[in-house]
Amino acid sequence: MIHIVLFEPEIPQNTGNIMRTCAGTGAKLHLIKPLGFSLDEKRLRRSGVNYIEHCNYQVYENFADFMERNQGGDYYFLTRYGTKPHTSFDYHDTTQDIYLIFGKESTGIPKELLKDHLDHCMRIPINSHIRALNLSNCVAIMLFEVLRQQDYPNLLHYDPFKGEDYLIKE
Repeated sequence: MIHIVLFEPEIPQNTGNIMRTCAGTGAKLHLIKPLGFSLDEKRLRRSGVNYIEHCNYQVYENFADFMERNQGGDYYFLTRYGTKPHTSFDYHDTTQDIYLIFGKESTGIPKELLKDHLDHCMRIPINSHIRALNLSNCVAIMLFEVLRQQDYPNLLHYDPFKGEDYLIKE
C-alpha cells in the first residue's frame, strides 16, 4: 500500500486536495498533529469536493505516535534540503508498504526527524526562483511517480462514467 504522511499540515485547501488525490488512487492518508485547521472545516471540504468520504485517513497525536503505529515498510522524506531526485528511488515492489512523508507548508519536516533518514531524503528538482512547490502538487507528483513505477495497480485507464469506448462512439 502507498501511504501519504502529512507532518503538521497547516492549510486546509492543500489537505482537501490531497484527500481527493488519495481517494482517487487508494493511497492511505496519515495526518500528524497539530493540524492548522479542523477536519470539518468548510475550506477543507470544498477542496476535497464530495470525495473525502472515500479517503482512508488516520490522525496521530505526534510523529512518535505515527512511527509506533506504522512499523515496517519504506519511508521516504520529501524535503527541499534533499539532494536526490524523487525519481532516483525504486518503488516497484507492490508487496512493501511505501510511506511518502511531507512536512508542513511553512517549515517542512524538522531536521531532527530527517537526520536518521538521510538515505531516503529527496527533493523534486526545481530552479532557483522558488524554495518549493505547493504541498498538494508535491504529493501528486510523488504519488504518481510511485504509481507509474508500479504500472498503476487497481486504477482505471478510462473514465468510469463514460466508459472506455467513449471517444470512438458516435
